[in-house]
Amino acid sequence: MSKSKHVSETPATQFLKQHGVAFGEHAYDYVEHGGTGESARQLGVDEHAVIKTLVMEDEKAQPMIVLMHGDCSVSTKNLARQTGRKSVQPCKPEVAQRHSGYMVGGTSPFGTRKRMPVYVEAGVLALGRIYINGGRRGYLVSIDPQVLMGLVGAEVVECALVD
Repeated sequence: MSKSKHVSETPATQFLKQHGVAFGEHAYDYVEHGGTGESARQLGVDEHAVIKTLVMEDEKAQPMIVLMHGDCSVSTKNLARQTGRKSVQPCKPEVAQRHSGYMVGGTSPFGTRKRMPVYVEAGVLALGRIYINGGRRGYLVSIDPQVLMGLVGAEVVECALVD
């Protein structure tokens, strides 16, 4: 495990440790609205391998997590169709925070306050290693994307729109 800066434990890192998942820790200087482009630049990694954790909701306000390449957007129409919903939209930041227990910009799919279905863009699983939020702004963990399937029960979807 490489540690550039020490970051105290988060619910996400506790979850990963409890499940015996090996992960690297990558701290960077969080920039408001910098997104995955900023973290990728600071860490010197391809933004396509930096995975966004998005909290979305369906027409019944049922929350879900969508894991998407940093350089892509979610086609909510394709996501809704593939998950059997009428519509899908991003949650408002305060609603996302209530569901996940994390601040927006620091949302991790691991150790969320509320258990939610997790959908992962198919291309994410083809990567050798991904960088995903570790539960705090300015902190990513690197893991093998295959662990997402068993760890959070992710379902594969194809809903990427290249930005």
